[in-house]
Amino acid sequence: KYKRLSHSVWLCTYHIVFCPKYRYKVLQGKAEVLVRNQLYRLSAQKDHVLIEEVNIQSDHVHLIISIPPKYAVSEIMGFLKGKIAIKLFQE
Repeated sequence: KYKRLSHSVWLCTYHIVFCPKYRYKVLQGKAEVLVRNQLYRLSAQKDHVLIEEVNIQSDHVHLIISIPPKYAVSEIMGFLKGKIAIKLFQE
């Protein structure tokens, strides 16, 4: 279960909850599918970042995510939330 990089052994799994502005209920239907697909696609772009579980409610998202120590949690979440927001506004 432990993961290895060249100079470290790690097991950093986080439970992260995030919600849209004003907690509006916008994550339904097509938006829910788009967010789920984007989460998996974007996490694959970062080395060793793995989404273990996702639960999307209409007004918030629960993530169980594994992030290596070389990345800050805030860096990964800023990347994911930013790209997903751009994609949602385009659709």
